[in-house]
Amino acid sequence: MAITAPELRSQRSAQDLQPDMHGRNLQQQEFLKASMEGFDLSETDLRGAVFNTANLQKANLSSADLEDVVAFATRFDNADLSGAVFRNAMLMNSKFTGAVIEGTDFTDAVLDLPQQKALCVRASGVNPRTGVDTRESLACR
Repeated sequence: MAITAPELRSQRSAQDLQPDMHGRNLQQQEFLKASMEGFDLSETDLRGAVFNTANLQKANLSSADLEDVVAFATRFDNADLSGAVFRNAMLMNSKFTGAVIEGTDFTDAVLDLPQQKALCVRASGVNPRTGVDTRESLACR
């Protein structure tokens, strides 16, 4: 089975993965099919990163900057996303079951409608960095 160029770049990025990535600069890194379950990515700069089909279940992404992230078919189940910024993120086919989203900013993020509705049910708080209300950022009614 051939490896595509993005998968090869992702393998290089994955070589540097550690369970504690707190506060690191990981801008524009590619994590294709990466298993990062339970990782500490709190306060990490992930702007422009790619997480296609990645596993971020139970990860700590609190106060992380995920602006312009592409996370197609990525699992954020039971992750701590409190205070994170997902502005302009592409989150199609991603799952957020049980994720903590207090104070998370989803302004202009692209989500599947069922996920957006499910997130609205438990959305609360204001993002401490952007000052945006989580419910407003999700366009909850």
